[in-house]
Amino acid sequence: MDFIKIYRPPLFLKVIFVISIAIIFFIAGISLKHIHSLSNSAKWVNHTYRTAIELEHLYADIKDIEVAKRDYLLTKDQTIKFAINIYKKDVQKSLDKVKKLTEENPEQRKNTEILEKLVIAKYENVNHAFKIVESGTHTDNFSDELLSGKKAIYDIKVQVNKMVKLEEKLLDIRKANYEDNQNITPVIIYLLLLFILGLLSLAYFKMNADLNNIKQNNDELIVANESSNLAEIVGNYGTWFLNLETYEYIFSDNEYRLFGYEPKSFKATREDFLKHVHPEDINGVKETSYKMIHQEILAPFMYRVIRKDGTLRHFKAIGRVVENKSGEHILIGTTTDITDEITAGQELEERNRILEANNKELQAFNYVASHDLQEPLRKIETFISRLIEKEYGAISEAGQQYLNRIKVSAGRMRVLIDDLLQFSRTTRAESVFEKTDLNTLLENSKTELNQFIEDTKATIKYDKLPVLNAIPFQMQQLFTNLIHNSLKYSKENVAPFIEIRQTEIIAENEAILNLSVKDKYHKITFEDNGIGFDQQYAEKIFALFSRLHGKTEYDGTGIGLAICKKIVENHKGYIFAEGNPDKGAIFSIYLPKES
Repeated sequence: MDFIKIYRPPLFLKVIFVISIAIIFFIAGISLKHIHSLSNSAKWVNHTYRTAIELEHLYADIKDIEVAKRDYLLTKDQTIKFAINIYKKDVQKSLDKVKKLTEENPEQRKNTEILEKLVIAKYENVNHAFKIVESGTHTDNFSDELLSGKKAIYDIKVQVNKMVKLEEKLLDIRKANYEDNQNITPVIIYLLLLFILGLLSLAYFKMNADLNNIKQNNDELIVANESSNLAEIVGNYGTWFLNLETYEYIFSDNEYRLFGYEPKSFKATREDFLKHVHPEDINGVKETSYKMIHQEILAPFMYRVIRKDGTLRHFKAIGRVVENKSGEHILIGTTTDITDEITAGQELEERNRILEANNKELQAFNYVASHDLQEPLRKIETFISRLIEKEYGAISEAGQQYLNRIKVSAGRMRVLIDDLLQFSRTTRAESVFEKTDLNTLLENSKTELNQFIEDTKATIKYDKLPVLNAIPFQMQQLFTNLIHNSLKYSKENVAPFIEIRQTEIIAENEAILNLSVKDKYHKITFEDNGIGFDQQYAEKIFALFSRLHGKTEYDGTGIGLAICKKIVENHKGYIFAEGNPDKGAIFSIYLPKES
């Protein structure tokens, strides 16, 4: 199967890219601002130059008017008046230009207004001179006219110089700002370029590391792909993908092998897939395919296929929908060949059927053991009793011995049958668990063994036992058998002492359990001072019909402890025995504590 992995830059590289672009735009803005400042500086230099020129022109024209006025006072030449009017027009042109050049500067605008008033005053001075000449009294006031004209010229010159100096001062300030910007701008641009270079270098190393990681990941992906293919072969399953946007299928190599083909033997389409489905299952598969495509649901379902070689196989399919980074919904599914499981299941059903039949036969045997076998046994015991009561004296001594042996054997047979029935009851699964007070069951067992306890002068000491879910009659049988076992195997001429203790333990803390879980258990121990046993027989004594002593030493069938083990296992617990010859035995029971 081909895997295509599209590399997407990490957030780190995206941030570096955005910062670099922002800094480039910032540098471009600074450069543009610098150029704009240079342009403004040149403009203001030109502005100052033009303002000074126009003021000089204006002042020169005013001086020409003053000279022409003097000539007129001396010569009375009327052509001079015409020249003065021309000078006035030139002055007005210069004054208009100065107004326009200074209109954005409030201070210069006020100075221009003052200059304009001085010019108007000069005009009035000239007009007054014209009137004096025309009246014929100019000779008397000649010196006054010259002085008044000189003063007007002086005032205008002072105002013009003031305006020129103000322009020069503004120009110096603008030049200083421009020089400051000119000095700091290259430094800022240089530092920013170094910062960009550092970011790009960092991005390069990051991209190089990412590419190495991609190469390593691709190598690992190849290994994982091969491992996946091997796992599919070993696990006898295949995988497939369905793009729910384009409805295109992709089959793994082993998916083809499940149908009996070599990989890529046919196009991965729904139609080619359905060709291999068993005719009886094809409608169900189509219905499931519809739900899968339109509802994005693919619950586990089973169907049959006919492989290329004609063999019938059972398949199980399951899948789920995932969304890839492109936003497409992909249905990922697996197909497993479960033919062996189906076959094993059928075989298991057949074995269960046989086992059920055997259980029925066993139940029939139990019925026979509990009724049919006990009936002739009761007759045997009855006739033996009558013989002993009525004919015992008429029988020879040897016959009496035979009769006594028959009586003992019949008694042992009755005990054996009773124990077998009791063991059979513990193996049945129909018993019901219920809340049970173990203290009550222990008292019942003591009452049941009361005569035996009194005969042996036994002492039983016990802790308070818990209340738990149990099968009451089985737990009582467990207590009865363990107490009876301690009484039966007591020392001669020593009163039995039985101590029953109860504690709560955690499984992993009990080495004998060999469990690495933190489950809690009730630990109940039965400890006696009897004859004990060798520890090498600690497991054997729980086997059915197992006996460590001869029939003549201690009576019994070897079933009692086997019943105890079965009862504890029915309650999902454990039982262990610890013996010490001539010192006694300890039986430890572990029953799960309810959470």
